[in-house]
Amino acid sequence: MPKTQHCTTPTSFDDILQQRLSRRGLLKGSLAAASTSYLGVGSLAASGSSDVHAAAPKLRLNFKAVTKGLDDLVRLPAGYSYKMLLATGDPIAAGIPAYTNTGADEASSFARRAGDHNDGMHFFGMNAKGRWDAKVSDRGLLCVNHEAITSTFLHPNGQTIVEGKRTVDSEVLKEMLAHGVSVVEVRRKAGTYELQTDSPRNRRITTMTEIEISGPAAGSPLMITRYSPTGKRTRGTLGNCANGHTPWGTYLTCEENWAGYFRRPAADDAKRSAQQLTALKRYNLAGNGRELWATAGPDGNDQRFSRWDASVTGTSADGSDDFRHAPNTFGWVVEIDPFNPDVAPKKRTALGRFAHEGAWPGPVRPGQPLVWYMGCDARGEYIYKFVSAKAWDPADAGKGISAGDKYLDDGRLYAARFNADGSGDWLELSLGQNNIDSKNASYPFANQADVLVHARLAADSAGATKMDRPEWGAVNPQNGEVYMTLTYNPSRDFNKLDAANPRFYTDSKAGKQGRGNVNGHIIRWAEHDGQQGATRFNWDVFLFAARENADRNNVNLSGLDASNDFSSPDGLWFSQSGLLWIETDDNAYTDTSNCMLLAAIPGAVGDGTQREVISREGDQQKNIRTPVGAEATPDTLRRFLVGTVDCEITGLAESPDGKALFVNIQHPGETTNGKGFDIAKPNTYLSHWPAGGDARPRSATIVITRDDGGPIGADLV
Repeated sequence: MPKTQHCTTPTSFDDILQQRLSRRGLLKGSLAAASTSYLGVGSLAASGSSDVHAAAPKLRLNFKAVTKGLDDLVRLPAGYSYKMLLATGDPIAAGIPAYTNTGADEASSFARRAGDHNDGMHFFGMNAKGRWDAKVSDRGLLCVNHEAITSTFLHPNGQTIVEGKRTVDSEVLKEMLAHGVSVVEVRRKAGTYELQTDSPRNRRITTMTEIEISGPAAGSPLMITRYSPTGKRTRGTLGNCANGHTPWGTYLTCEENWAGYFRRPAADDAKRSAQQLTALKRYNLAGNGRELWATAGPDGNDQRFSRWDASVTGTSADGSDDFRHAPNTFGWVVEIDPFNPDVAPKKRTALGRFAHEGAWPGPVRPGQPLVWYMGCDARGEYIYKFVSAKAWDPADAGKGISAGDKYLDDGRLYAARFNADGSGDWLELSLGQNNIDSKNASYPFANQADVLVHARLAADSAGATKMDRPEWGAVNPQNGEVYMTLTYNPSRDFNKLDAANPRFYTDSKAGKQGRGNVNGHIIRWAEHDGQQGATRFNWDVFLFAARENADRNNVNLSGLDASNDFSSPDGLWFSQSGLLWIETDDNAYTDTSNCMLLAAIPGAVGDGTQREVISREGDQQKNIRTPVGAEATPDTLRRFLVGTVDCEITGLAESPDGKALFVNIQHPGETTNGKGFDIAKPNTYLSHWPAGGDARPRSATIVITRDDGGPIGADLV
């Protein structure tokens, strides 16, 4: 694929703004002829530049702001209602008994029950022939990620652990089956949606599902395991946090916190080369594993459990008699065809291996490459972009996994560098580019498979910008601009602040999370000349999260008030109207409110100005100039929902007609395991949602509708 040509870099953010303003007339003139389909729903200006934002539909928020609260319930504005759709343990197949919610449910039944910790999801409209149709709202397949578990409530008395080992194998099997993805059929009835429990299309993809490895790393020596000596298969998907989708109608689930599940004791270091240790430490592969799965099994030879031991236990040189390379088969974007259960999911290695938060598609234009934007959700990690080698052919819509072979196995992976003047560069992560080669002193790369398996190391070498923990992204369907949340980062180094990550302050009310970038922010960018394959972009900070009464000079830089202040932005989603939804997963503002969902009318890159952000650490002060978007007002940003105690608001999906919003309430009461907790005493639980009374809390997907049947969140004016 040829490199994109670009003009000379402006010397300041003001220069960038003026240059774009001077182009506006030309871009407006081409707008009428430039419209094309965006992922089968709505339309998008072909320029994809913020310069065409005047042509976007004008929106007005249609609800009164919800007040903050600490109650164990879901708060919505007047005129809105929600319904429970899919909760942890709910049967998704005929013949499976109702969930007891006592921990006594048979472990194997979780292969046909909803998993735990509902997270990223997507609605796929389905026509009368049972095929994907992105315009259908009354019937569809909902794909839901199950990121992790709350083990306190999954078993009768929590996990059974004796001398550091899991001694009840059925508990471990239940936990492994509670991870992954659910595919369920839903149908609209009386204005809302119902789960079709007996649908033959319902299924689970779990840590036990056989999955193919495809793309440049398939068959690499780095992927060889006892399970797959060819390095072309693996078993299961894990840490399924955010998600994405494709213009041919498949689901992308993304593996985030996978590394923590593997056991690799300190003694394994002696069996590794210096280069291997560099890679293992860069991905934090050490310890006993967060759930101790590798310790289960009577003799240590049951592959269901031993595959979670990433240490060298065999004698082969290539690792074909153990699972030393098993972690290399996780950390990928996984493609699932929800309409064809007979086709195995595929891990698309061309998109790189890291703590994938999601993979969000950019504008889809015939004759141009496809693009997905991704974040690595860890402190000081990177934002990535994948650009397909093949140009999009609309004839491939509906072709399922075979279309994925065409567009997702061949392309270029990039990492972002955010420059101080409001410009940015996409740095190619390919062998022979940007210091990524066999002569690299930190990590000598052998081939492109090595680059992709160790994408973090490649981005290090290329000089990408270390960000304040990239979370979810979203692409504005009206102008192609990309937004990404950077959630709280209490470990931000005061001496390494930069224009894209400029805040450092202290919040005494936030406890152990009270220093650094305490509340997080949202960054956004516009590709150069609106070309998604571009290697240049312009950016600014859309919003700085903050308490309403925080200092306006260094903390509350976006002017938030009681109707819209928030902390720790996490999930993002754009409605086809251009309305932006913002979810929170907070540890720093929970003295004031549970986590929340806000609706924003986003504006465009360059609608604000450069500001000086003042940061202090002791007697030191740093003044950093950074491009900041227009201040928020109650008319452009408003709180829509407040969740239950100890929950995260996460995962968003929308019916194509915009009249239903699917939202996940994840892990209510998650930290119910501290001092005074007794599983036999429900009054010690932090939450009882959704059932109330004495019930154990459960993660759940809810569907929100407007009582008068209108569009959710905003009206066109």
